[in-house]
Amino acid sequence: MEALQALLASTGDAARDLRVNLDNLLGGGELPARARFGVALACAWSRGDAQLAAALRVAGGESCDDALVDDAKAAAALMAMNNVVYRFRHQIGKPGYESLPVRLRMQRLAAPRTDKATFELMSLAVSAINGCEHCVKAHEAVLAAAGMGESQVFEAVRLAGVVCGLATARAWPGSTAASFAH
Repeated sequence: MEALQALLASTGDAARDLRVNLDNLLGGGELPARARFGVALACAWSRGDAQLAAALRVAGGESCDDALVDDAKAAAALMAMNNVVYRFRHQIGKPGYESLPVRLRMQRLAAPRTDKATFELMSLAVSAINGCEHCVKAHEAVLAAAGMGESQVFEAVRLAGVVCGLATARAWPGSTAASFAH
């Protein structure tokens, strides 16, 4: 966690609450460490923050094996695609669009390298960041059917919010990420 703390230190006092929240959420809770770090990784990649994702992977230690990292990347990428399509269908609200087949390959959703629940949690968290109501509801329903409780699902969404906030703070002028961009 030291490398992660060092990376986030440049966000300054304005993001202190976010750093404390991240420590609390990653340090324990109702989700297993593997799911917590998978969600955090997927959310960091969904925000385009590869440095944050790398620091989270190191902080996750043994929980962040190659399969989890690969699934987190896949969840971020697939939800970037799906959330656009399903948000459009919802926003436009025309039955004609609802009746059209999506015809986008999404086989990774059915066959993740980790386990279905972890992949669904990562997908739900990224969908929450992207504001896709249809996808959030669909992933939450799969998780509920698999026996995951509302407090566990909400923990993943809280973690998504914190990681999204930290990625935003890292983009501020003067932060580590902003310094690399220039």
